[in-house]
Amino acid sequence: MIRKLAAEFLGTFWLVFGGCGSAVLAAAFPEVGIGLLGVSLAFGLTVLTMAYAVGGISGGHFNPAVSVGLTVAGKFPASALVPYVVTQVAGAIVAALVLYFIATGKPGFELGGFASNGYGEHSPGGYSVTSAFLIEVVMTFMFVFIILGSTHGRVPVGFAPIAIGLTLTLIHLVSIPVTNTSVNPARSTGVALIVGDWAIAQLWLFWLAPIIGGALGALAWKAVGEDD
Repeated sequence: MIRKLAAEFLGTFWLVFGGCGSAVLAAAFPEVGIGLLGVSLAFGLTVLTMAYAVGGISGGHFNPAVSVGLTVAGKFPASALVPYVVTQVAGAIVAALVLYFIATGKPGFELGGFASNGYGEHSPGGYSVTSAFLIEVVMTFMFVFIILGSTHGRVPVGFAPIAIGLTLTLIHLVSIPVTNTSVNPARSTGVALIVGDWAIAQLWLFWLAPIIGGALGALAWKAVGEDD
């Protein structure tokens, strides 16, 4: 279990550091910033690379909503759920802290949103709490559904991380304007603790909606999928 938790810590650290780091440090860099497309790709690449690196050790969840979904689907023991979630959140917090210390090394640094997720006036596109809730549920639903499908025994071994990473990229391409894209309560928590204030006040949505979506995605897979 120690090895599995260490893998989840490192995987979640890389997801938050690489994904949120691309948004904080590189998205709007003068003249050559990577923009929304680059940030979306960065999040997908973090999952793809760490799924190959440590997926064989821990399963490569890196996300409490994924762990909940796999538990509901009967693919992950309920007894390990709390340790996984705690470790994922810890990895996200450490990543956010490291990213913050790096970002503050720039003269004139302003914290701003620091890649936090939000709705209403804190949504990149000004979307309502209802829109934010729905898109987070739907996107996490599809994420978990695709994870379960791509890791099924009938799928050629070794290709699942590619499908999962590209799915996360697509999710970000669609939903960054609505919520800055969470689909991952740990990712949301890490940066929200740095920002404080409104980011913490709105954090409830980015736990509730992804977990509901993940559980529903697992139930959908159990209904239409097949046993390994």
